[in-house]
Parts: sequence; structure tokens; C-alpha cells
Amino acid sequence: MAAGLAACGSAKEAGDNGGKKKNKSGPLTIGLLLPENQTARYERFDRPLMEKKIKELAGADTQIVYENAKQDPSVQQQQVNAVITKKVDALILDAVDAKSIASSVKKADDAGIPVVAFDRLAEGPIKAYTSVDNERVGKIQGESLLKELGDKASKGQIVMMNGSITDPNAKSYKDGAHSVLDGKVKIGREYDTQEWKPENANQNMKGAIASLGKDNIVGVYSANDGMAGGIITALKGAGYSKLPPVTGQDAELAAVQRILADEQFMSVYKPYKPEADAAAEMAVALAKGKSLDGIAKSTVDSGSVKKVPSIIVTPFALTKADIGKYVGKEGFFNLNEICTAKYKEQCDKAGLK
Repeated sequence: MAAGLAACGSAKEAGDNGGKKKNKSGPLTIGLLLPENQTARYERFDRPLMEKKIKELAGADTQIVYENAKQDPSVQQQQVNAVITKKVDALILDAVDAKSIASSVKKADDAGIPVVAFDRLAEGPIKAYTSVDNERVGKIQGESLLKELGDKASKGQIVMMNGSITDPNAKSYKDGAHSVLDGKVKIGREYDTQEWKPENANQNMKGAIASLGKDNIVGVYSANDGMAGGIITALKGAGYSKLPPVTGQDAELAAVQRILADEQFMSVYKPYKPEADAAAEMAVALAKGKSLDGIAKSTVDSGSVKKVPSIIVTPFALTKADIGKYVGKEGFFNLNEICTAKYKEQCDKAGLK
């Protein structure tokens, strides 16, 4: 699936590996920099899946230099400098701030270290990119919300809680959602956040309830599960007898349990394993000086580089009826994790046994 992202300015075309590494042999060292730990997916799935695949492809003696920036772009810039000093053979990077990281990506490239942008399309001379179809994520959220609202869509207003303005994916989610929601439901309040933080979403939701009146809010578009948790806390505090439907994304454990408990309406399940495997495969190939022609089947344009070799993964809606399809699969939670004592009754009702 090709993801066409418009290039701006004078972007150069991505090469196989900048011609800086030639047929690397012997043990590899791969850098892995993830953006934050507010969203559980990074430590629970992305990191272990990528580390496992890297060692499968490059050998058990492969060294992996890992750091998490904890949502601090300046910390991540320092982390890039550190992996450059350690002379890694390739770097997998999920940027906190896609624009401000550009100079660090260039430093890595200048040092002969190819950078694979993971999940978010970082600026700078990246050599490869993998993510989900991000606009499709927003469309799935919008379509699911409209379907659940039914005729209520014309009888009230929704609140939109979009993602972090430093994350380029957030704009894609927002655009996808608006392409579905605009003209079908009145958007009473809309917020763009500085960071993916539940507490920010909680405060924004409290403000929306005070401004619009709780009886006038029929649904909430939340760009991800972490913010959905903050939103739901605000809705409960406002005294709703029945919570309006709230969307989400990432299929986090807490969100899956909220869906079972009828607190959160849906999430978006993004298969983590295909995305993690793609990043690992491209990083190992680039580290060895190999072409990505047989690996990446599509390309995207960033603001810095045209025709970046890319692998784009398809996301899926996750409602209560869908949970049973994924339980126990690699990249999802097992029954014991989901069906704790607190949620045993809900699991039984959903047929999760």
C-alpha cells in the first residue's frame, strides 16, 4: 500500500544507503530509539518485537543500543548523538518531534549511519520508513463513531481530541477523521494537544463539558487510548448515567478492558508485529549495505526526502465483538492479562474464556 505524503521544499531522493556502507560482515550494532512511555505499546510490544526480529535476522551476537526519550525531544537528540558515538551500523528512530530531529538525522547520515523512521515520518535524510496507514486510522475512528451514534449524530455535538502537534501522524489521523465526520455531525469543541498526555485530554474534556453542557455531548473522538482514559475520567466526574461513545487507538490493555466494561466504545488495533518486523528487516539490510528493493514495496515523500522506501501496515477497528479475534496472538494480550478478577464478569459475557 503506497502512502503518498506531499513533499515540501527541495527534497532529495532517498538512495539505497547513501553509498556509505558496503557489504558489512560480522556482528552488527543496531540503535533503537523510541519516543515515549506514556503509550504502553512501545515497551510492551514494539521494543521486544524489534529486538527479537533483529537477532533472528542478524544473529544472536547482534548488539542493540536502546533508549526511550520519554517525550522529550532534546533528550532524544542527545540519544542520537550517543548512538553515533557508539558507531551503530543502523538506527531505528521513532521521533518525539519529527521536525526538530532532522538535524540529528543528518548527523547520523553524515556519519554513515542509515536511519529507519519507525511509526512516525521523521524529517532529515532517512533511508526507510514503516508505519500503519495513518489516515485510514482516522477514518476507522470516524466511521465507527458515526455508526455507533446513529440518529444521535444529528441531535448533539461531539468533542474532538486530536494528537500531539509534534507528531506528523496526528495530522493524518485528524484529516482521516474529518473526511468522515464533517457534515455528518456538529463538532462542538476541537483540541490539538502539545503531547500525548491523558491529563491534558482530561483538562480539555472538562472544559468542553463546562462549555457545551454534558447533555449536548453525544460522542468524543479521541485520537488514542491514553487520551481516551483521561477523557473517560472527566466524563465520569461529570456524572453521566451512560457514557457517550469514545474512540481510541493502539489497543492498549487498559483500553481493551474499558471496552469490555462499556466505558470506551472502540480502539484501533495496529498489528505491531508486521510493523516491527519491517523496521528490523530494513535496518539489518541497510546495516549490511544491501538494497531495499526486495523488501519495501512502496515509497513515501517526506518534507526532506522523496521516494523513501516504505512498508505500510493496515489497521483494524477494535470493538468488544473483535477482541476475541486477537487474544493470545503475537502483538496482542493474552487471556490472563485481559481477564483479571476485576473484569471476569465482562470477559464471561464477551465469551472470553
